[in-house]
Formats: sequence, C-alpha cells, structure tokens
Amino acid sequence: MINFPVAVVRTLLAGVLMAIGGTVAAQLSYPIKPIHAIVPFPPGGSNTFLARLFGQKLTEGLGQQVIVDNRPGGNTIIGTEALAKSPADGYTLIFVSSAHVINSLLLPNLPYDTIKDFAPVATLVSTEQVLVLNPQVPANNLQEFIALAKSKPGQLNYATPGAGGPSHLAAEMFSILTGVKMQHIPYKGAGQSMTDLIGGQVQLTFSNPINIVANIKSGKLRGLAISGANRSSVLPQVPTFTEAGLPGFGAGFWQGVLAPAGTPKGIIDTLSAEIVKILAMPDIKEKLSNQGQEPFYSTPEQFAALMKADLAKYANVIKTANIKIEH
Repeated sequence: MINFPVAVVRTLLAGVLMAIGGTVAAQLSYPIKPIHAIVPFPPGGSNTFLARLFGQKLTEGLGQQVIVDNRPGGNTIIGTEALAKSPADGYTLIFVSSAHVINSLLLPNLPYDTIKDFAPVATLVSTEQVLVLNPQVPANNLQEFIALAKSKPGQLNYATPGAGGPSHLAAEMFSILTGVKMQHIPYKGAGQSMTDLIGGQVQLTFSNPINIVANIKSGKLRGLAISGANRSSVLPQVPTFTEAGLPGFGAGFWQGVLAPAGTPKGIIDTLSAEIVKILAMPDIKEKLSNQGQEPFYSTPEQFAALMKADLAKYANVIKTANIKIEH
C-alpha cells in the first residue's frame, strides 16, 4: 500500500472537486453558446421543417440561437456520423426519423452504433400512413379491398418512393397482418410514384396524409384507412384501420432529437423539458396539423425504449418480407 503525503492527497481531492464543480456549473448554465442542429436530409423536407420550427422555439426558450445544419447523404449516414463524433456537451444535436433505426437493419457496416452512440432527448411528432387507392380499383372500404387483394394474389401493384422507407414497410406490415400478396413497385421519389398511381399504372400506395390530401379531396385518389389511434385532422373522412376492421396495424413513424452518447443528464433533461413545452403551444399544434403530423412526446427514457422496440418490430418485417436495398 502506498501512503501519499497529506498535501498531495488534498491537492488531488481539490482537483477532483473542481472538475466535478465545473461540470455541474456547465450544466446549470447551459446553454452559453449557439446550438447546432444537424438535419441528415436535404433542405425542404419534413425534417428540415421540424428543425426550423422547433429550433426557433428552442432559441426563444433557451436564450441561445439554434442553427440548423443540413448534412444530407448516404441515407442519413453522413449527418448521423457527424453527430456521433461530436462532443457530448449538448451543443450538437440531430433531428432524426424512424429511418435512424431502420438503417441499422438495412445497411451493413454503419460507422456508428444506432443505440449505444446516441442519447435520446425526445420524440417530436408521429406521422401516420394512409392506404390510398386509384379510384378505378373496385373497393370502397378496407374490407372490400382485403377481399379483392386475396382474390388476386400478386396481381395488385403498390408504389413506394423507394425500397426500405416508411411506405414500403407499411405495405409489408399490412401484407403480414392480412395475408394478402401484392407486388412492390419502387420509384425514385414520391413524385413519379404518385403520378403513376393517379394514372392507374399502379393500384395503391401507403402515404403520409399531407402528400395525398389534395388528391383525395379532388377524387383522384380514394383513402381507405389511416394508421394511428385517431383520424387525421386533414383527412377526417378517412377511418382508422381499427375503425375499418383491422386493429393492430401500427405503421406510424416518429421524428425526434438525439444527442451524442455521454451528454450529461442535466442537459438532456433541460432540452427535453423545453420540447414538451413547445409541443403544448397552440401555434405549434396548428402548424404540425397543417403538415399532417401529430405531436408525439416521449421522455428520454421512453424514447430509448421506443427505439429498441422498433428495432425488434422492423427486424421482423424486413426478415419476413426479405427487404433489401442497394447502398
């Protein structure tokens, strides 16, 4: 056993206490400089919309500017890797979607661990999926469509903006739950897939509400059912899957905020508390509703559990449907 001189021990203790005190002081005074919010998607999408919307409110609530930083590329990998390598001090965050979890199941050799390298802050919104048909398809409700699809196995084509995305996974979850067999037609983006759906080249798709609300209202498309517990405020005429006779179909996708792993809990809690305040604001609720999104808050602990549950759920869907994408 080594006996250190008393003076040395006191010096070491003082250093440790100063370090602890400095860390606590940094958390209590957070933030003291601008916060960078990475968006791993190109500008113009729903993730950028959310980052700017919540970034402005966080700026007002925290007293420091939140700077939105679009870093697209590699199916969100470039921006996500940048966050994983950032200091765990609360000054770099990322706005992600369910794709954060799905990527780990579809893309091998990610340069980060989807769970271990990130600290969940809060979820922001959920976006449900609408089953929508070309009106020439002879089915006026969900049960009629299921019966039609079962009578024509593999003959109905469903469009998606690309393999492995929310639309594709929703369609495969639907097939697993109902036992219907449909043919997947992947497109490079939502624009052409929607054009071909309206033109009758494909028969159906699963889409978030905001992308198809105008075409449903004009009669160019027919909405049969929407996932989630409640009807959408922008499509109140479309029943939920439960109302339409298919309970258990959960195809909603979340968007949320992550920090680097190791970010102090005090900072995570500060950010999460601000987000729950923002989600309660009437103007925020209205703006989200106009985008076909619903406020959806999870605490850091609930968010962590949600990501792990999604890993298991989507792993089963991807394995059962044998979904693969090129990267």
